Amino acid sequence: MPHNPDVKELYEQIATISPNLKAGILAEALPHIRRFQGKTIVIKYGGNAMTDKYLQECFARDVVLLKLVGMQPIVVHGGGPQIDNALTRLGKKGEFIQGMRVTDKDTMGIVEAVLGGQVQGEIVGLINHAGGAAVGLSGRDGHLIQVKKMFLQDIKDASIQHDIGQVGEVTKINPAAVTALINGGFIPVISPIGSDEQNQSYNINADVVAGELARTLNAEKLVMLTNIKGVLDKDGTLLTHLNTGTIDALVADGTLSGGMLPKISSALDAAKSGVNSVHIIDGRVPHCLLLEILTDAGVGTMISN
Repeated sequence: MPHNPDVKELYEQIATISPNLKAGILAEALPHIRRFQGKTIVIKYGGNAMTDKYLQECFARDVVLLKLVGMQPIVVHGGGPQIDNALTRLGKKGEFIQGMRVTDKDTMGIVEAVLGGQVQGEIVGLINHAGGAAVGLSGRDGHLIQVKKMFLQDIKDASIQHDIGQVGEVTKINPAAVTALINGGFIPVISPIGSDEQNQSYNINADVVAGELARTLNAEKLVMLTNIKGVLDKDGTLLTHLNTGTIDALVADGTLSGGMLPKISSALDAAKSGVNSVHIIDGRVPHCLLLEILTDAGVGTMISN
């Protein structure tokens, strides 16, 4: 039984639903299944959904179900808390500038070990245990993610550029390995690590990787799991729909800052580049993927061009 009180209560409520109501819920999902059958769904997996055992199981089951009903889910994962824990054990402290992790050489070694080893292995295992067939990839595999060193422009002063170490700016996505896995019936699980022309490894923001991959593959949906209900205004009210103009205004007045900036930027770029819908949803809600993709209501914030 889940240990989180809110999740436990929801779990108990689900157990009391009548068979007729469950059948009605499945019937509601049918038009969504038809609409998205064969379509690519890129999922950025991070936040609480990665650290709570019950939410991990819900996520894995959701991904497997999407695959079984004919969609093509691709998982791009983060791992910020796990990286921070590893750094703490080694006496280092994580540093961020405008939501991007500063990555020196020692930190890069930890990032590769945690993302490409520990975290990816756990996600692949969860999906396989739930009945799927997941395969892990690093962005270095098959030249999947090619990058150049990023210099981060200051959000307040465009004349200032921050050197944040071995952090990469995506220059090219080569999706051949991902496509081959999908065609073979597998679910790709991708770690956001890339390499440059000198074979140097780089850490990449997972939101950015998810957005670039969705754009390259002309995905039907890009879904980003986060630790909040979606994008909130200064009063904490959920903004269910955003576009270019409203996002610019929210950045300018400081409503959007920190770790939300790369997420919003990646979502908007994907929407501008042909991804039909981009959603930032609450990963703390059990089965949030199914709620977003297979129900009429949906959850979180949708971003469009």
